[in-house]
Amino acid sequence: MNRRPVLHLKNISKKFPGVIALKDVEFELLPGEIHVLVGENGAGKSTLIKIISGLYKKDSGSYLFSGKDINLNSPSHAKQLGISTVYQELTLAPELSAAENIFMGNLPHSAIGLVNWKKVYGDAQKILDDLDIGIDAHTRVAKLSVGFRQMVEISRALSLNSSVLILDEPTAVLTGKESQILFNNIGRLKQRNVGIIYISHRIAEILELADRITVLRDGKNIDTVEAKNIDYNTIVRMMVGRDVESGFIQRNISKNAFVRVQGFSDGRRVKSAGFHINRGEILGVYGLVGSGRTELARLIFGLDKKRNGKLFLDGKEVRIKSAIDAKMKGLGYIPEDRRLEGLVLDLDVSKNICLSSHKEIAKYGFLSSKKEKTMAEQGVKSISIKTPSLRQKIMHLSGGNQQKAIMARWLARFPKLQFLIMDEPTRGVDVGAKAEIHSLIRSQAERGLTVMMISSDMPEVLSVSDRILVMREGIISAEFMGGEADEEKIIFAAAK
Repeated sequence: MNRRPVLHLKNISKKFPGVIALKDVEFELLPGEIHVLVGENGAGKSTLIKIISGLYKKDSGSYLFSGKDINLNSPSHAKQLGISTVYQELTLAPELSAAENIFMGNLPHSAIGLVNWKKVYGDAQKILDDLDIGIDAHTRVAKLSVGFRQMVEISRALSLNSSVLILDEPTAVLTGKESQILFNNIGRLKQRNVGIIYISHRIAEILELADRITVLRDGKNIDTVEAKNIDYNTIVRMMVGRDVESGFIQRNISKNAFVRVQGFSDGRRVKSAGFHINRGEILGVYGLVGSGRTELARLIFGLDKKRNGKLFLDGKEVRIKSAIDAKMKGLGYIPEDRRLEGLVLDLDVSKNICLSSHKEIAKYGFLSSKKEKTMAEQGVKSISIKTPSLRQKIMHLSGGNQQKAIMARWLARFPKLQFLIMDEPTRGVDVGAKAEIHSLIRSQAERGLTVMMISSDMPEVLSVSDRILVMREGIISAEFMGGEADEEKIIFAAAK
């Protein structure tokens, strides 16, 4: 590749209190290149792209854009240069139209100072048509799927004539069809000479898309390689610095049905679901988007109201009317969206871990700071949460460590906690943290914890589950013993 880099960062370093986020990192991006940035959670990926996009200022090093040394001072400065970022958490205004979102903050005006709406909608429609995604520019964003909302974000970047586009975990919440639309448009942008920085934990799609791959570990460059010269296992070893074990492990499971669900229905997404889980068993639940898997979990935990159905724990029928009621009866729930539903982002690590145990750490009606600290310290130590201190705001931890903190919150209640429901336990988590979480799930099951694990990650379902249920259109469509299923069988049961 003899083209001059559109972006070249040299010896970039960045420190936060108690943490060296980046140390002498080198990164370059060529025009028309898809350059994938990979690494474990906490490796420095997010910090690097925030420096590139102007959200953070570098402590040292050089930032060259089109060969010129730049002192980037804000996101608006980056946009002026032609650098746009589409973050995993989209920044659209749902009640505005696609066109209004595309030109937000950059609306064209007429000679007398009024917004030129004809030009807004005309130009927006042209951008959308160029991406071949079939969105009407007048459509309210709230009516679009997550995948199409993401295309609106990308269209906003194109409206600024960006020469650099950063995509942060773009397929984390997309369906297979939506992901393919995204990949097709990434290819179109590449042909237009747009340089693309792509961040993902999904190694299969990395190998499909990338021209080059840069691996970060502990804030340092490990290597930059041509994608055609590397394979899955090599990337994993570079990311984590070791081999990562995976694959199904046969366990001896009790035949004592601890959880029994009979005829659960909400009258909408869950039509009729019945199953059992043995004590200490890991029950995997797989289903396509809209199959009712998350809705079923919410019904069991009392977050949503069921129309029909009975729940039995250890042979006794229990009536759960709320999440508090579920917790008091020994249930725990890790939601699909940890940032929206699982964490209080402005609180520190200690308080997030202890959220479900206020009664246990209270003294005379007041929270005991000593007990809170002890419980949090035990949680951090027992499952190896990486944090500079217990007082670090949880929003500043990596995705994997945030997920571990939610797990620590519930595991602190064991043995009162007897049944844990986990919805997408490793979404947005790197391969190293994923392996640690899988090991943690197995170890807790060995202690006698009964687990229901909902996941759209097929390898996760196949390797971690003792038994697998498949949901389709609100019903249980198939059941497989762990080790007997394969991807073809599960997909057939989920989609037939």
